[in-house]
Amino acid sequence: MRTHTCGELNKANIGQKITLAGWVDSYRNLGGLLFIDLRDAYGLTQLTFDPAVLPDSAKLRHEWVIKIDGEVVARPDKMVNQTMPSGEIEVKAESLEVLSRAKELPFQINNEDKLGEAGEALRLKYRFLDLRRPKLQAMLTAKDKLIAYIRDYFHKQGFREIQTPILANSSPEGARDFLIPSRLHPGKFYALPQAPQQFKQLLMVGGVDKYFQVAPCFRDEDVRVDRHYGEFYQLDMEMSFAGQDDVFAIMEPLMKDLTTKFSQKKLINLDKNKNFVRIPWREAMTTYGTDKPDLRYDLKIVPVSDLLVGCGFSIFEQVLATGGVIHALAASAKDLSRKVIDEIEALAKARGLGGLAYFTIEGQTYKSSLTKFIKEEVLAGVAKACGAKDGDIVFFGAGDWTKVCPALGAVREDLAKRLNLKDNTQAAWCWIVDYPMFEEVKDDSLAFKQGKTIDFGHNPFSMPQGGLEALNNKKPLDILAHQYDLVLNGFEISSGAERNYSPEIMYKAFAIAGYDQAEVDKRFGAMINAFQYGAPPHAGNAPGIDRLLLVLNDWDSIRDIYAFPKDGQGRDLLMDSPSVVDEAQLDELNIKLKKAK
Repeated sequence: MRTHTCGELNKANIGQKITLAGWVDSYRNLGGLLFIDLRDAYGLTQLTFDPAVLPDSAKLRHEWVIKIDGEVVARPDKMVNQTMPSGEIEVKAESLEVLSRAKELPFQINNEDKLGEAGEALRLKYRFLDLRRPKLQAMLTAKDKLIAYIRDYFHKQGFREIQTPILANSSPEGARDFLIPSRLHPGKFYALPQAPQQFKQLLMVGGVDKYFQVAPCFRDEDVRVDRHYGEFYQLDMEMSFAGQDDVFAIMEPLMKDLTTKFSQKKLINLDKNKNFVRIPWREAMTTYGTDKPDLRYDLKIVPVSDLLVGCGFSIFEQVLATGGVIHALAASAKDLSRKVIDEIEALAKARGLGGLAYFTIEGQTYKSSLTKFIKEEVLAGVAKACGAKDGDIVFFGAGDWTKVCPALGAVREDLAKRLNLKDNTQAAWCWIVDYPMFEEVKDDSLAFKQGKTIDFGHNPFSMPQGGLEALNNKKPLDILAHQYDLVLNGFEISSGAERNYSPEIMYKAFAIAGYDQAEVDKRFGAMINAFQYGAPPHAGNAPGIDRLLLVLNDWDSIRDIYAFPKDGQGRDLLMDSPSVVDEAQLDELNIKLKKAK
């Protein structure tokens, strides 16, 4: 229906007869000559109409779909638009065919500045209109190109792409499952896979040496800025006869390429061998207050407990006497008013600390209510340990290590925002390694409700460092896993591990987490059985594709990366789901709904 797209015509086409088709993006009637910007997925081209010759052109409105024949002509010098690829030409229309009319739009789609007035709910309800925006078209294109690059890279590395089942079994991957009732087997349920974890390990047992997949994953988790509700896509990969270093050797060149080819960011913070730095989990928590550290800025949390033993401040002394810790964080105080400092203290309290003591440095003087109790030479020692200088403020976090670290981590993040320390032209990658195998369960978790006190800290299929001996002889919370995360600018991009491929070690690990052998056999019988027939050591990881794109491009919301996203409450406003289903459908599935109380 067209000879060209609206994004390819330029001065080389002047004099040619062409046919275009697309949407009316804008129209302007100037003294009897009508100017139309015609839009398709590839760009904009300006059309000119003489209503005296083509009277129907005067009836055109926003988003009507039209087809025209015409001649490419040069724009007058004063009308050249250097911001458009087609800005040096226009098309003089010689015929017009209206292919489709459009109702009055519920919101303007050709004005990014006014989209906020429409609101996200309205735009999601009319997502087919929202998708016409060049910004969203570009985002869909970027995702397509990134996935194509990934596939090409892994094929060149000798990997095979294999699709794993969508209808699977329930598995403890750390989030709630989406359950699907079985019509053929009343009372039984499938689960949508939180990840292809078991299947990719079974592929390794099946002799598939290198596997990858652009895998859909499903988790009933709350929405965050970097997490779409319900479903997401990850680059799932696994390698036989491989360990942590082998996975890193595959993933790092890919991530460097994706950074340089799909963003404007410069790689920073590489080690002396130009590799991503590796930070043990406990060190990351102590130094940055998080296992997702943003390394673009150099605010480091420093343990200062040893410097404050017997300091004279009763609160600090009591914390140390009961096994707690004191950490300090220094930053510029230049733009921190008393009101801002109060807000930062409120943030620390919300994260579990009783308060947030601090002092400021003015010349050689240390200003703080703490000087009533702590000698200046002690504060000077703390300042030196933190690298604090004149004009800085030093915050203290005191209490249990598990509370001090994340609380000061939140303060560090907040300070970076207030002090404009985040440089979006930089990409600071790192590996977080040596994760704890187990953790104490939180009182709001599903494991707690099931009566468990210890649960897996991360992936339950990771190999514990030290193997069976560690499981038998160490305290559960002291056992580390061959487990690692890949982090970019404060966002977790990927999780991975060297896998547990020993039935004996797996039974013991799950027993520590509160699962008896019968339950392990019931949930993971296929893997346990397979491992008894010769399983190779294997390792892998799975970066989130959508989150990676979000961080590389500093986009505002992960939902925009999806063609048809859910809203913040997990609803599809376009298709009106989730929705009520007929009683007949429920009867066929042997399901009866309980009345809400």
